[in-house]
Amino acid sequence: MYRFLLTPRWWGINVFVLLAIPFCIFMGSWQLGRFEDRVEAHDAAQEQADRQASPARSQEEPRPLDSMLPVDKETSGEQVSATGRYGRQLLVPGRELDEKSGYYVLTLLRTDSGKDLPVVRGWLPGKASAAKAPAAPSGEVTVTGALQASESPGSNGVSSAGGLPTGQLGAISAASLVNVVRGDVYDAWVTLAKGDSGMKAVPASEPANSGLDLKAFQNLGYTGEWFVFAGFVVFMWFRLFRREREFARDTQLGLLPES
Repeated sequence: MYRFLLTPRWWGINVFVLLAIPFCIFMGSWQLGRFEDRVEAHDAAQEQADRQASPARSQEEPRPLDSMLPVDKETSGEQVSATGRYGRQLLVPGRELDEKSGYYVLTLLRTDSGKDLPVVRGWLPGKASAAKAPAAPSGEVTVTGALQASESPGSNGVSSAGGLPTGQLGAISAASLVNVVRGDVYDAWVTLAKGDSGMKAVPASEPANSGLDLKAFQNLGYTGEWFVFAGFVVFMWFRLFRREREFARDTQLGLLPES
């Protein structure tokens, strides 16, 4: 009755099943691991944010900027200090704060090392206006604020639209400033702990890829899909096996002509 299992057709079916099931389980486990990694990164970022917001942490001395570079998940949001002179000022439109639309006032700080550091001095409501943006202090200044990684257009609410007017910037990054500023620019930026000239301070954001965003839940959804595929392969194998067994039985009983 089970001789059909030795036919070339069933050899092919069995080999496919034996390969497909482990592959589906492997891919499902990999996607589940990706989701768990994102959950752990989110928890770590939340713990770091809680530590940074604690009263004891706010009393700690900021560290020198260069000692905290390059920016990663560990150093993002840490308080740093840098000394230099303010130079060119730019506006970053389309930024929300307290559920209101407005813009960042970004001023480049020429540090003692000769490189420019983008410093977000604060946030103002409404449409970006160079006339309303307060001028930066003159002379040598020491700034203190949260260290941030360069932004990527299209992520974390950063606009990817181009064609901005002169003096405006879409994303705060060295790549965006390379054609605007002469000389070297830090691949990082700082948001002041206290807004300058009456502007609202811009809070530090979480490091990229550390939150439970849509991609994290996509990984969880893919996990379920791969395990469903594995179950579907097993279900189809048993369905085909039962049909072939019934066909072979009916043939032996003479209910069907032998092929």
